[in-house]
Amino acid sequence: MLDSLSNYSKYIATVAGILFVVFCAVTAIVTPTSAVAVDTADMVRDERVGTQHTVSVTLTDLYEEPPLESWTLTGSTALVDVTWTIIQYDQTGAQIDQQSYDGQRLTGTRIAAVDGTNRVIVRVAGTIPRIESFSYDPKQSFRVVSLTQTRTGGSSSVIDIWTATHSTEQSTSAREELTTARETVSTVDSDRAKQTIQNAIDAYNGGEFALATRLASEAEEAAKQAQQSNQMFQYVLYALSGIVVIGGASGIVYWRRQQRTEDKL
Repeated sequence: MLDSLSNYSKYIATVAGILFVVFCAVTAIVTPTSAVAVDTADMVRDERVGTQHTVSVTLTDLYEEPPLESWTLTGSTALVDVTWTIIQYDQTGAQIDQQSYDGQRLTGTRIAAVDGTNRVIVRVAGTIPRIESFSYDPKQSFRVVSLTQTRTGGSSSVIDIWTATHSTEQSTSAREELTTARETVSTVDSDRAKQTIQNAIDAYNGGEFALATRLASEAEEAAKQAQQSNQMFQYVLYALSGIVVIGGASGIVYWRRQQRTEDKL
């Protein structure tokens, strides 16, 4: 019996060890990250579709982990009408190279220690893209920029990925109405109001902002009516409670008077 338990324990330990190794290997393959440091990143956060912006990223610690002499910087963005500008600096802060590229994909810029490159600034200028699919929660977003370190031999590691939300004038207005209505609906227990606000969210997600706004208004009104009904019910309860208390007190007084009358007789 003891031998069986011992063998079973060894088997479990072996399986656990294998699973751990496999997990580590898969994690390393699926989510590689670069040791290149992002010193600063000036990014957009929440912008209107069609507006123009410039974002920038400063990269340092270019050759440390793993130790490299050179590598290739690649990237992509969902911005449209894009221009990439890659500026390289040496240890003294002097600019030693500047290259510009057009298009949503940065196909490759060589970063090499032999060139004296110690710091790299990546600037991406472009226009906030149109929204393919609206979403109330979470709010629709897009990839502002992603940067990748590609090493000799083809292996690559993600340096970082930056995202932002975007909106139109109509979607912003509808979202504000929805948010206000949801706050009101959350304060009452009304199935009608809850269903109507959900219908409003569905309309928003479908890009039907006029309908979403109207339904949000209806949901808010239904919630207010439910709130008023609840208050009226409370008032009725208070009134009935008062009547019961007064009636009870009157009954007690009457009973006591009757008792006194009987005692005198």
